[in-house]
Amino acid sequence: MAGRVIGVDLGGTNVRAQAFGHDGTPASDRVMVPSRAQEGIESTVEAIVAAVLECDPAPEAVGMAVPGHIRSDTGTVVWAPNFGKETLGGFEYWENVDLGPRVAAGTGARVVLGNDANCAALGEYRFGSGRSKATCLVMLTVGTGIGGGVVFGPGSLWGGSEKPSVLVGGNQGGAEMGHLCILRGGVECNAGSYGSLEAYCQRDAIVARARHKLRRGRDSMMREMTQGDLAHVTPDLVARAADLGDLTAIEVWAEVGGYLGAGIGSLINVFSPEVFAIGGQIAKAGKWLLEPAIHEARNVAIPSLFADCTIGPAVQMDDAGILGAAALVIAG
Repeated sequence: MAGRVIGVDLGGTNVRAQAFGHDGTPASDRVMVPSRAQEGIESTVEAIVAAVLECDPAPEAVGMAVPGHIRSDTGTVVWAPNFGKETLGGFEYWENVDLGPRVAAGTGARVVLGNDANCAALGEYRFGSGRSKATCLVMLTVGTGIGGGVVFGPGSLWGGSEKPSVLVGGNQGGAEMGHLCILRGGVECNAGSYGSLEAYCQRDAIVARARHKLRRGRDSMMREMTQGDLAHVTPDLVARAADLGDLTAIEVWAEVGGYLGAGIGSLINVFSPEVFAIGGQIAKAGKWLLEPAIHEARNVAIPSLFADCTIGPAVQMDDAGILGAAALVIAG
């Protein structure tokens, strides 16, 4: 039991936690409990503490992947719009919540917080396609929204560095690559900007694009698959239709992939990564999303930078977040 660390992936629906040894080897079963994200901070802390202690009643340290703007130095959640509590004045989301100290008090362990997308990138770097040695890894997580993370490996920073470094920016809120503007004045996104990568490639954008084509009378087996109720359209359904050869579904992915590729190509120009990993549930659409994305990225990226970058699905498609959270506190 001694020397075990806990990786925690905090989501809007569930808390996932698992114990690991210092070599990254799993040391307990995976635990999952409801995160009670909209019942207030006390309820969510109780859920996190319960999950951690079920993995190990006396952990050495806890690393947490948390969605939102995180200050790792103080363990503070500066802003997390999907966590909070309904009040008479409406939904009050988390602002400047001392989550780290609260979880530390409940578990008796040292606690380190990181943004969930940054943790996913770190997990993919150490335990996935980065193989703990890539000079630079960029990861996009495509799902309800679009997150991103950048890990600089040995040899990628001027002056050199023997340990991987995660880009967090001046106030530790950086690497929000889903909000990269790919079309000025385009579609509005949830952050209030126009034309962002997220606005064109997130889950709801894919669903809206498929529904629009069906409402315009396009021939598609998606109509039968939903029994005519467009409320049942999901990215998974669009992917299954594409697998069956549905040309309208394939067209949806080609259009979305084109936007995604414009973002990927732009990010290759900025970071010159050795590895570009695409994660998140929507990446499970596989070739239908990735092939048009890679095609467009080639048109946008500087040729010599594109040639030295491997673009593909994340190896740790489902577990990058929890592995990256553990990596925050694994020695070395």
